[in-house]
Amino acid sequence: MITHVVFFKFKDPADMAKARDALLGLQGKIPQLRHLEVGVDVVRSQRYYDLALLAKFDSLDDLQAYQIHPDHQKVANYISEIRESVVAVDYES
Repeated sequence: MITHVVFFKFKDPADMAKARDALLGLQGKIPQLRHLEVGVDVVRSQRYYDLALLAKFDSLDDLQAYQIHPDHQKVANYISEIRESVVAVDYES
């Protein structure tokens, strides 16, 4: 299993809810996406990011299929316009 974790920081925190909804909207649209969680940070410490995504895939090939899927690309393009920064980790479990 491959776990894909992404943290987003937004230029305007008001964009968090719409970004969260856009990411959650991917559920059921991409067959390779086995599990999806999206959450807004509630602690708001100095080292925070605004939003976290956790997704699970059966394989690296499935992760790659997700990355290039048109629905993911649409959301990724939208978020790239409103985010300040993004970091990600992909690991095998």
